[in-house]
Amino acid sequence: RLGLGIKNNTSQNLPAVAMVYYPNSNFGLTGGLGIDTQKDQSKFTLNAGIRKILFRENQMNFYFGGQVGLVNYEVAAVKESGFELNAVFGAEFFFGGLDSLAFTFEGGAGMASLKDVRFRTLADDPFRAGIIFYF
Repeated sequence: RLGLGIKNNTSQNLPAVAMVYYPNSNFGLTGGLGIDTQKDQSKFTLNAGIRKILFRENQMNFYFGGQVGLVNYEVAAVKESGFELNAVFGAEFFFGGLDSLAFTFEGGAGMASLKDVRFRTLADDPFRAGIIFYF
């Protein structure tokens, strides 16, 4: 099952085009690409991850996984590049009759290494939920 959509779960608060692919019913591969070329304030994120389904409900999947990414940002013409690692748990929610449209919510912890090393918690609110359309 292949899905495309949007998400926003990196350390740079940058909306990204997202991809989710389930080669089987237990594991999923994820990816995301976010770009903002604003002059003197550009941002870029590229990430990939893996999910393991923990529980399946009729309209919801609960999962945990990890994500690794490359991050680049610019502030006042000073560019910083680095990476981030995230450990996440989350859920995909489907409305009855709309089995191809998923809303995802994630939480967890992450580490970003840019100018300095930064540890942070991750949490989506309803207005930052990922939306994935499965083909």
